[in-house]
Amino acid sequence: MLLFLFSSLAFSTPYIIQTLKAPTQKITFRISISQKHTLIFPPRKLYNIIDCLYWFYNIFSCIMKFMKKSLRKRIWTILIAIISVLLILNLGATLYFYQIACVRNNQPIGQVKTSSPNYSLVQKFNKLPKSTETLTNNDLKLDAWYVPAEQKTNNTVIVVHGFRQDKSAMRHYGQLFHELGYNVLMPDNRGAGNSQGNFITFGYHDKFDVIAWAKYLTDKNPESHISLYGLSMGASTVMMASSEKSLPSSVKNIIEDCGYTNAWDEIVYQAKESYNIPAFPLVYSVSLESKIRQGWFFQEASATKALAKDKLPILLIHGSKDTYVPTSMVYENYKSVKPGTPKEMLVVKNAAHARSFETNPTLYRQTISKFMKTYNP
Repeated sequence: MLLFLFSSLAFSTPYIIQTLKAPTQKITFRISISQKHTLIFPPRKLYNIIDCLYWFYNIFSCIMKFMKKSLRKRIWTILIAIISVLLILNLGATLYFYQIACVRNNQPIGQVKTSSPNYSLVQKFNKLPKSTETLTNNDLKLDAWYVPAEQKTNNTVIVVHGFRQDKSAMRHYGQLFHELGYNVLMPDNRGAGNSQGNFITFGYHDKFDVIAWAKYLTDKNPESHISLYGLSMGASTVMMASSEKSLPSSVKNIIEDCGYTNAWDEIVYQAKESYNIPAFPLVYSVSLESKIRQGWFFQEASATKALAKDKLPILLIHGSKDTYVPTSMVYENYKSVKPGTPKEMLVVKNAAHARSFETNPTLYRQTISKFMKTYNP
């Protein structure tokens, strides 16, 4: 019996694999969920999944042929029960991790501590005159602070916060640009602070909100020269915005600090590092949940793809000891920038995630000041 089993596998499996390889190299598989949502499976990934499943199926079928009918029925019952339990567990885990990653809560993180060397900047910022600005984009009312420069200027920096933060976490950066002589606009992302929205979109929808703010400033002052600055998720957001055709020509340059390559890579990394969970099946399920509820897969929120079309000068900053958005990602982003586009990179020694400014304030300020004087003086 064993000889027959392994003979069957030896002869049938190569044929099956060869048959599966041919079509998947040339086509993309689509499964329609509804009129609005379609799942797109890359051929290579689909082949790998089918390949593994068919191996198990082939082995299982050969074994089952030599069993009594009653035993086969019992095994099928047990197998279906196990699969059902696994599917239920995966569904529960999907809903739980989707809640953690993508659903709004109102407990912002990342506030500057009183022990930080940059806390004095927060105190100074608190004393600045500021106005509250609002606009509506995609039926969501968005909120921002606007701080005018001490001396009148057409140059403005839009400062974009990170994951589960709000604009108040960016006060020291606002003060930095204020001291460099710029107007500062600090929005709450959708799903954060005083802005409407129930979901965190990792830059996928947020990039259009940033563009809307740039247009808002340009409409108020057609002579505006705008820089985009983002931290962490905000950094990836401004990178994603860089290649959009709707971005107004008034935007002159981009500064990103510790942004990820794309949402998929970052979430896969966090699943492994924080929970020791492999990408399959959970991250795939959470990404599917995002597609169903928000209209985008995690792979679609990509900074690297946007940078490949970016024509705006860009400064990329990262900490050498970032273990939240791994430092390797800044090198990937740097390499992705469209050839011919002016680009600079600063990796701050010994800086953890979003701590480059705190770790070396002098170098950080000098690097940004020089870049801004070159591309948005």
